[in-house]
Order: sequence, then C-alpha cells, then structure tokens
Amino acid sequence: MCGIAGIIGHRANIHALESMLKVQNHRGPDHTGTFFVNGVCALGHNRLSILDLTEAANQPFVSDDGRYFLTFNGEIYNYIELRSKLKNKFTFKTQSDTEVLLYAYLEWGEACLDKLKGMFAFAVWDSHEKVLFAARDRFGVKPFYFSRQDDCFYFASEIKALFEAGIHKYPNEKVWSTFFAYGFNGTGKDSFWKDVYQLPSGSYLIYKDKELRIKRWYDFVQNVNQKGISAKSDDVTERLMELYEETIRLRFRADVPVGFNLSGGVDSSFLLSMVLKFYGKENIQAFTFFTGDERYDELVWVEKMLENTGFQLNKCLLKSEEVPALTKKMSDHLCEPFGGIPTLAYSKLFSIARESGVLVLLDGQGSDEVWAGYDYYLQPEDKLVQGSKKSPVKPELLQKEFLMHSEYPDTVKPFENRILNLQYRDIFFSKLPRALKYNDMASMINSVELREPFLDHELMEFVFNLPMDFKIKDGVQKSYLRDISSKFLNNQISYAPKRPLQTPQREWLGNELSPWVMDHVNLLYKTGWLNKNQTEAAVDSYMKGDQENSYFLWQLVNAAHCI
Repeated sequence: MCGIAGIIGHRANIHALESMLKVQNHRGPDHTGTFFVNGVCALGHNRLSILDLTEAANQPFVSDDGRYFLTFNGEIYNYIELRSKLKNKFTFKTQSDTEVLLYAYLEWGEACLDKLKGMFAFAVWDSHEKVLFAARDRFGVKPFYFSRQDDCFYFASEIKALFEAGIHKYPNEKVWSTFFAYGFNGTGKDSFWKDVYQLPSGSYLIYKDKELRIKRWYDFVQNVNQKGISAKSDDVTERLMELYEETIRLRFRADVPVGFNLSGGVDSSFLLSMVLKFYGKENIQAFTFFTGDERYDELVWVEKMLENTGFQLNKCLLKSEEVPALTKKMSDHLCEPFGGIPTLAYSKLFSIARESGVLVLLDGQGSDEVWAGYDYYLQPEDKLVQGSKKSPVKPELLQKEFLMHSEYPDTVKPFENRILNLQYRDIFFSKLPRALKYNDMASMINSVELREPFLDHELMEFVFNLPMDFKIKDGVQKSYLRDISSKFLNNQISYAPKRPLQTPQREWLGNELSPWVMDHVNLLYKTGWLNKNQTEAAVDSYMKGDQENSYFLWQLVNAAHCI
C-alpha cells in the first residue's frame, strides 16, 4: 500500500516529481523512490512496507534487463500462487508482490489482470518503446487520478499531487452541481476539478506518442450472467464458506501486524467469526470507534461480540471538538467531499492503529451492496441515502444558473430485476465507489493499509448471482448471511437490525459545532453557487431544531473546505 506518481512527456522533471511525492508522503513514509529521464518520463513512489520489508522491494521496481519500470500501489494477495507459475521463467530477487506483478505483466501482458486477486493501481513504463501501461483493480479500491496538459500525461494517487505538479485547480461545476442537487459524489471517470480524471475501476490505459487509450478489462455483468449457481442451501453454504475462508486467509498475508475493524452489525460479526476460525489463538487487535453518545454508539454490541475471544479491543473516542481539525486535514488531502463525521471517526481509528503498531486493518466493506442490505432496497423509491425519511439534498438552495449544470446520472440497468439494478448501481456508481474513496484516504492519511476481504471478485459475483430470497426473506435483509452467522455467534447479534447512524452528526452540527458550521457556510457564498436567502432559511431552520437530516448541511461545510 503506497502512493504512486508520474509525468510522461517533455515536462517530466525531478523537481515536479519530488513535489508530487512530498504531498503524498503519508501514503508511504518508509521510502521515497524516483526514476526519471528528463523531458521523457518521471516515475515516483511512496512506500508503506507491508510485504518483504527489505530495501530490495523498494520502488520504482526495475526489471532485470533494465527496460521496464513499475510503480505500484496496493496488494496482490495471490502473489505466492502467481510466483509459483512464473518461477521457472524469471529469477526472483525479493519476496514481494511487486516483483511478481511486474513479471506477471511481462509474461501475460494485459491478460495478467484477470489473474490478479487484489487491490491495485499501478503503472509500467517501457523505456524502449516509450509506452506507459496503467491499470486499476476491479472495484476501484485503490485510486488513480490523471490529467493531460501541454501534451504531457500526469498521474498520481491523490489529486493534490497533480495540483502540486502544476495542474490548475478549477472547479468542475457540473460535478459540483450534481453533487449538491442529487448527492452523487463524482462519476466513474470525472472528478470535482476540471481536467482531472479517474481511471475507471476495472480499466487500463495505454499512453504512447501523446495518445491515450482507455479500455475496460473487467466485465462484472458478463461474469455474473455466465455463472450457474445451485439454489440448494447446502451447496450455497459450502461454496460461500470456501470463498469467505480463502479471502480472509489471503488478506492476512503480511510481514507486519494485522488487525481488524468492528462495528455492531452482521458484517463485522461475520468477519469476526472468520478471523476467530483461522486466527483465534493469535494475539490480534480489534478496533472500533465511539463518540460517548449511547443513541449512536455500537460499543456495547462490539464488546458483546468480543466476549471470550481473547482479542484486544482498542476503543477510539471521537470528540466534537476534534471535528474541525480532522475535517481540514481530510479535505486538504482528498480535495473532494467526503462522508461526514463517521469518516472522521474512522480516520481517527486508523491513527490509533498506527500508534499501536498495527499497519494493516481488515473491515467489512462491500457486504451491504452485494447482500442487498440497505433499507431503500425494500422501498419503492430509488434512494441514495440509508436511513433518511426526508430528502437528503436541497437543490432549491442553488442558484438557478448553477443548478442547470447538474445532471442526474442515468446509470446502466443491465438486469431485469429492480433490486439487482440497485445493487449494481451501488457497487459501481454510487455507494461503494464513494465509500472506497473515503476509506482509502482515512487509512492512508494515517499510513495504515486497509483491506476489504468481502470485495473479493469471485465472492462478489457468487453472492450477487444468488436468488433474491437468499438476500431478502420475509422482509429480513442479508437473511442467509445472518443464518450462517448465527451458527458462530449469538442470534442477538446476527439478527440485529442495521443501524445507519453511527455518530451524533445531526446534534453536533446544530449545537457544539454550529459556529464552525456557520463560518464555512458563509465562506461558500463566495462561490456564487448558493441562493443566500434560501440557504440562510434552511440553515436557520436546522439550527432551530429541524435536524432530521444533516446531509445537506455537511455538504455545504465540506465543500467550503475543498473550494
């Protein structure tokens, strides 16, 4: 898990590259590496050492013949299995997944991507052909931002690094307006800034002779449609357990301590059960956050889950007075809106993990999307926000001219079933991409690697393709997963309802943090995007007690930090 950066073209130079790497240093404080040919190519890397801690595994990693250079962010979990297939052709000098990735690419070309189990964003420079090949993992766990300017190609793990290299910071008003009007946090390729793009998940790019080509290499819909799955419970349980066991086993591969995050829900409880099954005798640390507000905290559930396990629980308390500083830090590096105070609590959790010496954490991200766990799957309206009775957004606060820039993303609906289409939307266009972006920054800003075992592509495809009554039965969501969990855990935990609100964000924004909120709303008026009278009325109503939904207010505060 690291940071990558690069410049291809006549503006490639060591000074710009070093500036890019400096602002990404938190992503990899263990080593900073560079390769550059002035005016041709500059590649950089910030290393967080997780596998093979020796200097031999530093990056950019160069092939034996000196032709290919790799800068890589992420983990290839099945690197041991791939290495065994490559060892007769290549001489390995390290025990790293980095070296395996480079030689997998040299052996199979772009076809290597289908063989990888992992999270990754990487770039390979062919110094002979002057070609850059870059790719991103299936679900977009690891970021890859890029920009083209003055016939040059720039890329990095963070938008801020692109700005540092000289890319201009101009708001993409279409994305900002869509964000305020509909709650969409960017699309699969655009960012909140003009001329700054994301390589879409499951895609690769080739840049040669000032020409850019992007192609999708992972086809989730095709894979799902090609799978034939037995609906017999025994067959499903057996295959599910095989998939869950493998994904947990692979994600415990590390040369540093591994821990895991817990909340009080069924996803965390199932993750705990799998960790117990394989690593119950080891001294593994668990982490959870809380705010001291019993209406929202899941601490009592987490403590109940960990009873008699022997695992150490690290309790990470977030206080309201910490929110302003944490928001500034997160916004400064992400350069885009993020998911509110729960994301800040999550970020603090990673800082506690780092202080405890735990550099890798696992969590349950992705389970709600694939098991149809959000409440709006049961409702006639296709909502975007869990647990909200009122509209979470207020487009009426926007100036008409600015609102006209917005465009509701008409996401693809490749399935005949409504719920499957909602799941597909959430996995590739809304919920999951948004959460992965936040989680990456929350962890990496604290120099900690986050792994999501439930995002194994074989597991995701299998569960997605299950008959709907395995996911929702008699009004109970994630019903089959709950049934399996109950075999390992107390039914009180396995069948506990999903609790979408984990922090007193509503109350804090309207009380303790109200002066801070008002200061930032006032700052945002300078953009000219807001109807001041409408906004003042909505904020005033909120401060006087109409606090059913704080999403729109957080949007305003968060945007003021980014702009």
